[in-house]
Amino acid sequence: MNAIEAARWYFNQAADLMGLSANMRKLLLTPEREVKVQIGMEMDNGDIGTFIGYRVQHDSARGPMKGGLRYHPEVDADEVVTLAQLMTWKTAVVNIPYGGAKGGIAVDPKSLSRGELEKITRGFIDAIHDMIGPDKDIPAPDMGTNAQVMAWALNQYEKFHGFSPACITGKPLELHGSEGREEATGRGVVIVTEAVLKKLNRPLAGCSVALQGYGNVGSFAAKFLDEAGAKVVGITDVAGGVWNPAGIDVEALSRWTEKHKGLAGFAGADPLTNDQLLRSDVDILIPAALGGVLTEEVAKEVKARIIIEAANNPTKPAADELLHRREVVIVPDILANAGGVTVSYFEWVQNRQHFRWDLARVRKELDRVMVDSFDRVWQIAQEKHVSLRTAAYILGIGRVGRATVLGGI
Repeated sequence: MNAIEAARWYFNQAADLMGLSANMRKLLLTPEREVKVQIGMEMDNGDIGTFIGYRVQHDSARGPMKGGLRYHPEVDADEVVTLAQLMTWKTAVVNIPYGGAKGGIAVDPKSLSRGELEKITRGFIDAIHDMIGPDKDIPAPDMGTNAQVMAWALNQYEKFHGFSPACITGKPLELHGSEGREEATGRGVVIVTEAVLKKLNRPLAGCSVALQGYGNVGSFAAKFLDEAGAKVVGITDVAGGVWNPAGIDVEALSRWTEKHKGLAGFAGADPLTNDQLLRSDVDILIPAALGGVLTEEVAKEVKARIIIEAANNPTKPAADELLHRREVVIVPDILANAGGVTVSYFEWVQNRQHFRWDLARVRKELDRVMVDSFDRVWQIAQEKHVSLRTAAYILGIGRVGRATVLGGI
């Protein structure tokens, strides 16, 4: 089952319980617009590079569409459609006034020079600038992109439309970005981790945690988990990982990775593979890398009792069913990693008001949104005797469906 089939399976699981008609399901699942563009440019060596970019706008019933811009070799039309759909449910679950979108370019950003990365970004914005904007569709960083890429995207958009900082989020502070945006997804992951433990009458302090992925999300999640007293015992990245049952020195690891651009060689822990990490004996497992890592085969050997989905779509449906039968608590991606889009919303609000919030206010508002959303999902799960994933989909689909019907079809 591929990513788009998995997303639809989760959707239909909730839709069955909600009694949605076939016509309504088709309406809610079908993207409003799918765009595929060619980006041609001269490479540093004089060759002509040709790259394919995508932007999918899934649903605008609840407001302008919102979604990241991903640079990765495996980006394709199906992946972008899937992620756009997930953004629709995610923004509805945390009840912010957006619909879902997603964009991407099929390229390895590590293979590009800084100049080439800027060229490809500007070329992509040239191709889609008329279909994005603060009241239409607001891109943000995602895998393979960052605040610098958003700065180039903003600058290129404003060449066509004039000063418009709200057209892009995840920008540098100097270009009207928000305090707390870079840390937001990782911080949100820790907020919902604390929330689920509170429901289970367990403190976060002392819990053992394993993190798959040490990019933006994983690194900030590890930092905030460590500060909260959790024992981070395992962390992996694309090249391998580290393991220390006594707890990893997260600050020392951060300094090491900043200097060496990876986890390999860190002296404060033993080597660890991604496969070993997923099967490690820990209280909490946090997949924070690519999707599809928790297969049925892996799920049979998962020892963690709590899984927090920091990555998009990390759990295959067969694995999800197996883990649910084993009473493993899974906080789904459309809730667990919604901190990023929530603070992107705060950035958009600040840009529209031309007024900047301080970090304390951003964190306070993020805490409120994530905890309130988690509590609502937990309540639905308890009332309907379903998993947190199904409850989150029921909440998100319900809000989008009602907005669609009330607005008129």
